[in-house]
Amino acid sequence: MAALIRAISNRLSMLAIWMLCQIAAVIASVWMLMAIVTGSRRAWTLAVAHDQLANAAFGGYEDETLSSRAGKAAREGKRWACVLCRLLNRLDPNHCEKAIEPDEGKPIA
Repeated sequence: MAALIRAISNRLSMLAIWMLCQIAAVIASVWMLMAIVTGSRRAWTLAVAHDQLANAAFGGYEDETLSSRAGKAAREGKRWACVLCRLLNRLDPNHCEKAIEPDEGKPIA
């Protein structure tokens, strides 16, 4: 019985954290839009934070950007990474290669 109560308590705690994360996501999106409109550097900082969030959501390391992870995977010839890097290269030439963080995520092979 005690284990069940602990499990429910843990899930309720995580639900509360999820709610706070939803609020933070809305605030971050509004701040990012305002930063873009005003030309603030904060827009780039928030873009990197969203990039790291996406990487964590897809099972990567929380402190590595998806662009870095894709760059490493593209070097290994992984199809998903090659496709993503081709798309990102249209916005920023050689984006994934420039984004590789050797000290984050999986070591470079």
